[in-house]
Amino acid sequence: MEKTILIGGAAGLGSAVTSHLIGKILCSLGYYVFDYRDYPSLIKGGNNFNVLRIADQPVYSHKQKYDIILALDQGTINLHKKDLKKGGLIFGNKETGPIVQKLQGPQILANDVLIGMFFKHFGVGLKIILAAVEKEFGSKSDLIKKAVEEGYQLVETKEKLKKGQLVKYFISGNEGISIGSIAAGMDLHLAYPMTPASPVLTFLAKRQLENNILVFQPENEIAVVNMALGASFTGAKVMVGTSGGGFALMTEAISLSGMADLPLVIYLAQRTGPSTGVPTHTAQGDLKFALNAGHGEFAKIVVAPGDAKEAIIRTQEAFYLSCKYRTPAIVLGDKHLGESNYTFDELEKSKLAAVSSPVNRASSYEHNALGHTVEDIASVIKGHERRIKKIALVEKEFLKFNPVSVYGPPAGEAGKGSNLIISYGSTKGAIIDALSSLKGFRFLQISYLKPFPKEAVRREIKKSRKVILIENSATGALADVIAEQTGIIIKNKILKYDGRPFISDDIIKNIKKVDED
Repeated sequence: MEKTILIGGAAGLGSAVTSHLIGKILCSLGYYVFDYRDYPSLIKGGNNFNVLRIADQPVYSHKQKYDIILALDQGTINLHKKDLKKGGLIFGNKETGPIVQKLQGPQILANDVLIGMFFKHFGVGLKIILAAVEKEFGSKSDLIKKAVEEGYQLVETKEKLKKGQLVKYFISGNEGISIGSIAAGMDLHLAYPMTPASPVLTFLAKRQLENNILVFQPENEIAVVNMALGASFTGAKVMVGTSGGGFALMTEAISLSGMADLPLVIYLAQRTGPSTGVPTHTAQGDLKFALNAGHGEFAKIVVAPGDAKEAIIRTQEAFYLSCKYRTPAIVLGDKHLGESNYTFDELEKSKLAAVSSPVNRASSYEHNALGHTVEDIASVIKGHERRIKKIALVEKEFLKFNPVSVYGPPAGEAGKGSNLIISYGSTKGAIIDALSSLKGFRFLQISYLKPFPKEAVRREIKKSRKVILIENSATGALADVIAEQTGIIIKNKILKYDGRPFISDDIIKNIKKVDED
């Protein structure tokens, strides 16, 4: 069983909340759900929409042809009707308008009418829906439940969903980052709101008392990172969150972290640039910036989770390595990873032992072991060598964290996986979903970008007949990094830079073109 549902409307009408609630209910029924969110940089107007892909087997990306459209306004129908499958259904204003008027409630009740219609179509019991609504909205749920009940009476059951055995987890990448930071023993989260990292600030702020953490919003990104280093100086474990423009303002302080041996974890959620660019859409254009941010030579760690489950563990690893080797670590995500919701049967946390963040007594100047400023030749050389030595130590330790993962048939199995797809980050989901339709291909996911797992990457490339890089960028920066680290040039690249993520159909179509060349 697989269905794709689009829920859309103008900004402010609640399509994101509605899709999330539908997704949670479906997960509680034992289904796998992937929830993709698309919206312009507008407070009101435009067209916000979510795409829910629902299946009885794991799915990690969305589709662009819909079985049902739940429309909160006519604009959604006008814009997306062309992508409705033959025989597909549209529920919209014609059905919701009279009920909203009857209940004399706000326009946003149309969402709840659509929820009732949707689940009645699939034969889900009304009690299940109403219980979920009450859990979600608490004391405010009475009018919402009436709207759901009215919508439930409007349609007949045409298809049947059966309750599965497992209650599954339904979390976003940003929630994974947040959970990972708490599991790592974070003391303080600092951020200035910037899409798409802002949900981490909100998530952690709501839970700071129960987790004994402090969450604070300073006046700008420069204040964020310098306040973070001040806290790290006193021994606190700190994470900051930002996107490209904010990260640009933080780069001087990243060098300070490297010089003063101050642990710091930075969540860099990429979006479409340069400058403000397309601020509510996704991209992977900041890879080289993340790898090279900061002046001077010092150790830096860059990890890139591929989904929400990985986000938990990779964030914990970033804290562990940053605190142990007293150097900055970047968790590199993007809008698609951060704001999409994934379904998992179980969630795991890393079993890494917590590492304390030591109280530090060094400044931005070159210093000796006591933190005293030095300028003599021997001390300057010793300081450089001490910082560079950290790189080799991290390179030795990060191998136990599985810096690369391989999916699909192995290359040696009668050539079934003799061709290789290489990528990192949020492209993982669409690639995994595409693999079953790509005969002869396997997928190499690179999760550590600095230090770079050069030997593992070189080994996988060398035993491959054809190698194809997939990246949400205009230049394919990962290919340049691979060339620098391994000496191997990757010529075949499938790039997407319209601000939208890959879907599996994109990948299948483009890989078949490359494979035919």
